[in-house]
Amino acid sequence: MRRPALYSRSSHRAPDIDSASAAAAAPPVSGPCPSPEAPNARAHRWRRVLAHPALLWAAIALLAGALLWPAMPWRKPPARALTQNDIHAAVMHTLATRHLPSQVARAAAAVGPSVVRVEGTIPGQKRRRGSAEPGKGVGSGVVIIDDGTILTNLHVVQTAESITVAFADGTESPAGIVSIQPENDLAVLRAQKLPDDLQAATLRSSADLRPGEEVVAIGFPFGIGPSVSSGVVSGVRRGFRSPDGGQQMSNLIQFDAAANPGNSGGPLVTLDGQVVGIVTAILNPTPARTFLGIGFAVPIENAAAAAGQPPF
Repeated sequence: MRRPALYSRSSHRAPDIDSASAAAAAPPVSGPCPSPEAPNARAHRWRRVLAHPALLWAAIALLAGALLWPAMPWRKPPARALTQNDIHAAVMHTLATRHLPSQVARAAAAVGPSVVRVEGTIPGQKRRRGSAEPGKGVGSGVVIIDDGTILTNLHVVQTAESITVAFADGTESPAGIVSIQPENDLAVLRAQKLPDDLQAATLRSSADLRPGEEVVAIGFPFGIGPSVSSGVVSGVRRGFRSPDGGQQMSNLIQFDAAANPGNSGGPLVTLDGQVVGIVTAILNPTPARTFLGIGFAVPIENAAAAAGQPPF
């Protein structure tokens, strides 16, 4: 009797020879199989990260820093040190492009506020040489103490019945003689009314004064002024005899800055604006009594001593 064929209840088919051999050749796979949707999830996660505001501002700041980095101060080369040639070039440029006041002008400006006009009323005299009007003699003076102490020449005020001084700002005041030093033709005046901002001149020793040094004379020649003239020191320790009274004077400064009647008592000033003498006389052997190039000044040491204020 024939036996019926037996069939398996499994739904799998037996592999064919080709499939079985391919499976045998493939290496074993460990772990779970990747999901086909994993790459899309990673891209979504990066988009969420990049869309965060803090990261966006950080990226902007980083970009701005990269752009500004070349302009940062620490990226600039250090400044070049100035050399003497740079300074010389700057000075020459200034001299070529700007008008600077002369040394004489600076000296006159420094002492100008201290120069005064001294006017004396001369009784019984119609007109004195250098006077501005009949019966008045005009000379010059310089304030040496801001309490109104003024140096001038004795011959300017010796015969005056009354004395008036006019300051640089136009203030006029009566003045009296405080002391005199006849051997040096000096007188010390004291004004009664003073400007609010009265400025005293700076005095300088004449001990180191040398021939050839530039000087400035300031005063009221023939009543005109204040007038400024300049020249040089012609000599020191000179002697002079007055043609009027025959008075012999010594240890004088000889200078060639123009001086005329009315300059007497005014200051002789160095280019640094400091007073080294008081103009006292001119030498002119002719009857004209005008300046021929030789003037004399009393050294400031003697002049200040007459005021009881030896400065050196």
